[in-house]
Amino acid sequence: MNRRNSRQNALTVLRLVLVCLGLGYASGQKSTPQGELLRFEASADCMGGVFTVSAYGRDRVQLEASVNEALEEARRLDALLSNYKPTSEWSMVNREASKGPVRVSKELFDLLEACLNYSRASEGTFDITVGPLMRRWGFFRGSGRFPHRAEIRTARAAVGYQKVELDNAAQTVRFLHPNTEIDPGGIGKGYAVDRMTEVLRDSGIRSAFITGAGSSMYGLGTPPNEDGWRVTVLHPFHKDRTVAELRLRDQSMATSGSAEKHFMLGGEIYSHIMDPRTGYPAKGTLSVSLIGAKAIDTEAWAKPVYIRGREWASRQKPKGMRVLFCPEGPRGQRWETTCEWLQ
Repeated sequence: MNRRNSRQNALTVLRLVLVCLGLGYASGQKSTPQGELLRFEASADCMGGVFTVSAYGRDRVQLEASVNEALEEARRLDALLSNYKPTSEWSMVNREASKGPVRVSKELFDLLEACLNYSRASEGTFDITVGPLMRRWGFFRGSGRFPHRAEIRTARAAVGYQKVELDNAAQTVRFLHPNTEIDPGGIGKGYAVDRMTEVLRDSGIRSAFITGAGSSMYGLGTPPNEDGWRVTVLHPFHKDRTVAELRLRDQSMATSGSAEKHFMLGGEIYSHIMDPRTGYPAKGTLSVSLIGAKAIDTEAWAKPVYIRGREWASRQKPKGMRVLFCPEGPRGQRWETTCEWLQ
């Protein structure tokens, strides 16, 4: 595994406000008396945001080493999956797969295979081939723009998970359209959070909270004297309003919302959450938050739930997954909404 040292970074303001009760910073001692826990927290810039780990343990050296190893895993995956870094394996696939089959690492092949499974299960509303649409709408390295209809038609011709061909025997990926491009934005952070959680578990950590760029998180075990990691979900457009409070214990949560990245035109909001079936940003929803066993699942399913809406989610969401749905308010009161848990 390619590992390197990097600086720790200050926490960013998350769209979801995490409140972890009873957390104190670790002292300089190497270990504590039986029953007493140390806390250590560190962060790293990855995947266009800040990844943070807060963890508890009794041995300070082991605790710091475990947290730093988890963050190093996030950096490794950023180097593997980034479509902003020309040297990443993901970028190499985008450059070469339209020319012919490209052999990739088993890790990337397995992840791409999982993405196609999510696409089939979500009836095409989760789709990593939205890359051309993200570029046309100005959401790749930008805050958005309204493209001409001809641009949308051209981009849509290259979009569709059916245009990605995987060969299990050869471990290759090929694009069936010359302009197809895959985008890791709907899956990368959740995958990284799961891998970081595995690193912490393997190193003996039993109490930790991992956040990935504010939209994906996992609560491992519980903090001291609590029954779970407490999370407060804020209204997507009124940050002084709380719409839900919950506790995560060996659970993940992912959120998708129009407030994250969008632009306004003619009184309408156009978010970065693209409906690959139409070529336009999805409408009708302000945000969704999903709770489940794995971060990759909650992040992947957040997009279809956002795009397809409440009734579809009530029928199609995976078994055991909880969904907090925040629809747009009535016309003229778009930002006023009543969020509710789907049954």
